[in-house]
Amino acid sequence: MLALIIVIVVLALVAVTSVTFVVRSRRPDLPRPPEPRGLRPPSSPPGSRAAAPDAADSRPVVAAPGSPASPVATDSDIPADSTAPAGPAVETAALGERPALRDRLGRARALLGGYLDGIRGKNVDDSTFEDLEEALILADVGVATTTKVLDDLRAKVRSGEIDETPEALLAGLRSDLEAIFAGDHAELARGTGEGPTVWLFVGVNGVGKTTTIGKLAAREAAEGAAVVLAAGDTFRAAAGEQLETWAERSSAAIIRGSEGADPSSVIFDAVQHAAARKADLVLADTAGRLHTKVNLMDELRKVRRIADRPPGQLTEVLLVLDATTGQNGLVQAKQFTEAVGVTGIVLTKLDGTAKGGVVLAVRSELGLPIKLVGVGESIEDLVEFDPSEFVAALFG
Repeated sequence: MLALIIVIVVLALVAVTSVTFVVRSRRPDLPRPPEPRGLRPPSSPPGSRAAAPDAADSRPVVAAPGSPASPVATDSDIPADSTAPAGPAVETAALGERPALRDRLGRARALLGGYLDGIRGKNVDDSTFEDLEEALILADVGVATTTKVLDDLRAKVRSGEIDETPEALLAGLRSDLEAIFAGDHAELARGTGEGPTVWLFVGVNGVGKTTTIGKLAAREAAEGAAVVLAAGDTFRAAAGEQLETWAERSSAAIIRGSEGADPSSVIFDAVQHAAARKADLVLADTAGRLHTKVNLMDELRKVRRIADRPPGQLTEVLLVLDATTGQNGLVQAKQFTEAVGVTGIVLTKLDGTAKGGVVLAVRSELGLPIKLVGVGESIEDLVEFDPSEFVAALFG
């Protein structure tokens, strides 16, 4: 009898132990052994420009959002080189095929197309030129550029260089529009020395500077460049956060200052960091500012001077314009060019609601090449500007 009781007790203990083990194994809230963690550098294609001396040097670096404000940089007192803690690396965003401008310039093509179709099939006379004038002005080409183009076209008709037929007239118009961009190169210039190339982005609020920088960083990283982003728009917290998101998507490093920090100091730190890490390219954001505010434009001049200090090589000052603003964009371009020596234009929001003719006005009246155009929201929708493709898209 005693032996039977002992057997029953033993079996009960075994049963209780088994149930406890099963319950613990199925409960997600019970502590588990910690998993190993580590950082890995972003991968770079063999032989690419992104090659780094070691794994630690190639990690993205993010300045802590809560860090103290960077010291104010002046021409005679530049802050010492700063380092920032490394952030997690991510895979470079995949890029799709280049979109065709013809498919994205729907409104501009429809606007001009109606007038051009009306010209075909009738005699060339004064009313024909009036129709062309109305079409070009409505397409945001502007009065000055429209007058210049049509005066040249009239002279060619009078001299007999162009036949007085609708087909010959439209062919001449197309040739004159393409001639506006003669000699332009959309390729962004790079430095020839040992220091990193710097591209500085300027413009008013809301034109798409930060998004443009993010898309361009993704494209450059996909092509093998080691990229550092400088969050120089320290007056708008969302700009730095937005740029951080793009940095993660493109495996780029990013240097940030605290809110309200001196923008030129942040850009200086970014250039120094890029030089120390042997990075190829610094893309520098700046605060959106009204082109009519003298003190803000003076600050932007200082940012430009700092960006061009060795070891940095400032090769592009890119003005980002919103194509939907039309002729107001031309006024902005004039003011920014006088202040900081703009080298090229990035025209955003060219798809959908934009009329598109401002491209011709900017190039004709300011002599500034159009470097990039934004024709959508995706990364691949930021493309190098092709004048022949653009004019062909307008003509449908």
